[in-house]
Amino acid sequence: MTTTEETKTAFSFQKRGRWIDHWEPDNAEFWENGGKKTARKNLIFSVFAENLGFSIWVIWGSVVTAMGAAGFDFLAGLGKGNPTAVSNALLLTSTPTLVGAALRIPYTFAIPRFGGRNFTVFSAGMLLLPALGLAWFINQPGTPMWVFMLLAALAGVGGGNFSSSMANINFFFPEGKKGAALGINAAGGNLGVAQTQLFVPLIITLGTHIMAKDAGGYRFGITLAVLMWIPFILIAMFGALRYMDSLSGAKSDGTSYKLALTNRHTWVMAILYIGTFGSFIGFSFAFPTLLKANFPDLAKISWMGTLGNLAFLGALVGSMSRPFGGWIADKLTGAKITLYVFAGMAVSTLLIMASLSAKNFPLYLISFLLLFVLTGVGNGSTYRMIPSIFSAESRRRASESGQDVSVALASAKRQAGAAIGVIGAVGASGGWLLQQALRLSNVHYHSMTPAFWGYAVAYLAMAGLTWWFYLRSSFAVGRAPSLAHANV
Repeated sequence: MTTTEETKTAFSFQKRGRWIDHWEPDNAEFWENGGKKTARKNLIFSVFAENLGFSIWVIWGSVVTAMGAAGFDFLAGLGKGNPTAVSNALLLTSTPTLVGAALRIPYTFAIPRFGGRNFTVFSAGMLLLPALGLAWFINQPGTPMWVFMLLAALAGVGGGNFSSSMANINFFFPEGKKGAALGINAAGGNLGVAQTQLFVPLIITLGTHIMAKDAGGYRFGITLAVLMWIPFILIAMFGALRYMDSLSGAKSDGTSYKLALTNRHTWVMAILYIGTFGSFIGFSFAFPTLLKANFPDLAKISWMGTLGNLAFLGALVGSMSRPFGGWIADKLTGAKITLYVFAGMAVSTLLIMASLSAKNFPLYLISFLLLFVLTGVGNGSTYRMIPSIFSAESRRRASESGQDVSVALASAKRQAGAAIGVIGAVGASGGWLLQQALRLSNVHYHSMTPAFWGYAVAYLAMAGLTWWFYLRSSFAVGRAPSLAHANV
C-alpha cells in the first residue's frame, strides 16, 4: 500500500473538534473509516447553531406585536389597524430580512477563510448582541424607534448563518449525499422560524400573567422571551468549539464565482428564488403583524393570543414542505414543479384577498397556509433545478468543444455551488421587498389589497419566466438542444 493510500484509510473519528488536513469523503473506504461519523457530528452542531440563527433573525416578527402594549407609542394601535403602527411594525420586521440577505455572501466566503468550527463559534456568539440589546432597551420605555431599528438590523446576523452553515456542510459530505445533508441543514434552520413564533408569544403571555397585564408586565414578558435564547446560544458556541471541525482543504473557488456571476441562469434562478424563499421568509416575518392588524378581535380569545394567533403554523408547514419539494422535483423535474408552484401561489394570493374582503378568518388562515406550503415546495424545487441547469450547460459546451465531459461536470458542480450562494442572498432580499410592498400599500392606500394584487401578478410572471427558460421546447442555451429534456 502506498503512502497516499495509507493516508486515505488511516483517518479515524475523533470526538473533540480540530483542524483536519486531509478530507476525502468521496473515497468510500475513507468515508466508512470515520469520515461519515465526523460529517454527521458536524451536521448536528451546524443545524443547532443555524436553527438559533433563524430564531433570532425572526424574533422581531413576534416582539413587535406586543411592543405597543409595552408602552412604545410608535406601535400603539397596531391591534386596531392603525396605519402608522402597521407601517412601523413592518419596517422593524423587514430590516433584519435585508441585513440577513446582505450578509449571506460574505458569510459564505468566511468558511474557507476562518474554518467551519471557528466561524460557527463566532456566528453563534454574534447572536448574543441583538438578544441582549433587545432585552435591555425593551425595559427603557423612552427608547426611540431608531434604536430598535439598529437592534433589528443586528438581528440580521442570524440570517447570514444560513449561508455559512450550508457552505460548511457542503465540504463535509460526498457528492451523492450532499443533497440530503443540505436539505436537513436547511430544514433545521427554517424550523427556527416556527419555533420562535410559537414560543415567544407563549413566554410573553406567561410574563404578563406573572407580573400584570400592563405595560410593565408586557416588558417583563418580552424580556423573558428574548433571554430564554441565551443559554441555547451559549450551548451552541460551546458545542461548536468542542466538537466541530475545520477542514484545511475547504478553499474558495474564485473562478467558479466569476463564471456563476456572468451566467444568466444564476440571475434567472435568483428571480425565481425571490418568489419562493423571499415569500416564505417575508410572510414569516410579517404574518404575526398581518394577523393582528387584519383580525384584531382574535386578541379577545385568550388561547389564540397565547399561540401568537397561530402565526407559527405558516413557517412550520413551509419548513416541512421544503424537503417534499426536492423529492417530487426528482420525480417530475424541478421546472415543472416550480411552474405549478407559482400558479398555485397566485391562486392562494387571490383567495387571501377574497378572505380579507369578506373578513373571513378561517379562509384567510387556510389560504395563507396553502401559500406557505407552496413556498416550501418551491424552495425545494428551485434548489433542485440549479445543479441540473449548470450540468446541462456544461455537457452542451463539452460536446461543442470536445472537452472531457467529466472535467466539464466537475466545473459545473463548483459553479452551481457558487450560484447557490448568490441565489440564496438575492432570494432572501425578496423578503424585504415583500414587506416593503405591504408597508407602502398600507401607508398610501390604507389597505394591503394593492400589495397582494402585485404579488399575484409577480407570481404569474415568474411562472411565465420558468416556462420560457426551462420548459418550452424551443429553448436553447446558446445553440444547444432544449433544456426541457435535461431533467431541469
